[in-house]
Amino acid sequence: MKKGQWQKALLALCTAGMILAAGCSQEKQGNQEKDKGEDSMNKATITMENGAKIHIQLDDEQAPITVENFVELVQDGFYDGLTFHRIEPGFVIQGGDPQGNGTGGPGHTIKGEFKANGVNNTISHERGVISMARAQDYDSAGSQFFITLDDAAFLDGQYAAFGTVDEESMEVVDAIVEQYLTGGKAPVMESIVMDD
Repeated sequence: MKKGQWQKALLALCTAGMILAAGCSQEKQGNQEKDKGEDSMNKATITMENGAKIHIQLDDEQAPITVENFVELVQDGFYDGLTFHRIEPGFVIQGGDPQGNGTGGPGHTIKGEFKANGVNNTISHERGVISMARAQDYDSAGSQFFITLDDAAFLDGQYAAFGTVDEESMEVVDAIVEQYLTGGKAPVMESIVMDD
């Protein structure tokens, strides 16, 4: 090969290497952004007294205050031993009340992260969404949460949805409703833990 051909070949090889490196860099950056997005999704598991598990993904991008509050309560063991005290077939199951009757809470309240309260939370209340229960005051949620059993879009913009239950775990939720319908006692949440 002549000197000019070597230079052209070397230049082509260098150019190809730079293009490949730039593509890898963009792919790495895209993966880092994807990883960052995945890091913003906390995962929790509710273990029922009978050993059944409900897996939840929490969305701290849509509802950061709500997720932070829930995680802190979980880490403090607040929910351990509480019940799903409200079961409305075709609508919701609700838990997180230390009184077990819908009147209790953790001793504090948080800002309601939903449209009617000035927060752009776009999670729709479809089947399997976890959301905060509250009183009339928009900022009255504390520890009580509900899981939707069916689509309930009429709740959108009025309640702080903050995550989703996976489809397999919804079978556990459906079994809780069935237990209630057959005269069972209020289902006990043995524990809620944050997953690694």
